[in-house]
Amino acid sequence: MKSPSNCPYLPAPDEQMTHRCLTELRGAERELFYVTALKYGHTLWQQGHAGRSILAITRALYADVSDDAAILKQWPLPYAALGWIIANHSSDDFPGNPRISFQHQATRLRGDRQALRRARAWAVWALIRKAKPTLLGDLMQGIEEPILEHIEAELRAIGHPNEVAIWQAALAD
Repeated sequence: MKSPSNCPYLPAPDEQMTHRCLTELRGAERELFYVTALKYGHTLWQQGHAGRSILAITRALYADVSDDAAILKQWPLPYAALGWIIANHSSDDFPGNPRISFQHQATRLRGDRQALRRARAWAVWALIRKAKPTLLGDLMQGIEEPILEHIEAELRAIGHPNEVAIWQAALAD
């Protein structure tokens, strides 16, 4: 089943993309991985797999791409793409609730660049709350959800220099 529209915030996918397009890029140039993850996410969206699309695009968001990378001038951090896909998915029925998924990522991520990936997870969580307010969070986790100002402060402190502006523009869409 094809999605009714292309995401305007993602590059056109290559023909016949599969999960191998990312697994084959282990250790490859970071910018190539980033744009390939965006293209693969677009492929999945076009195939009607919103949940898997979000996962692929999130891999791009979490990729260790420097703030001066040339690819980011053409394809900025994918906050707008993630917000658009959530908003344009035809229902609240996802294979897994993305609001809960990002809440869990924000509170459980470990490893390299943990603080930045957590801040970005909260930023996407905020986009999801706005785009699909009917999606419930994990009420059993017992955490205090951050306010937008806290998310902004975290992104400003550890994100790319223009990351707050990119995220806020996505929130405003």
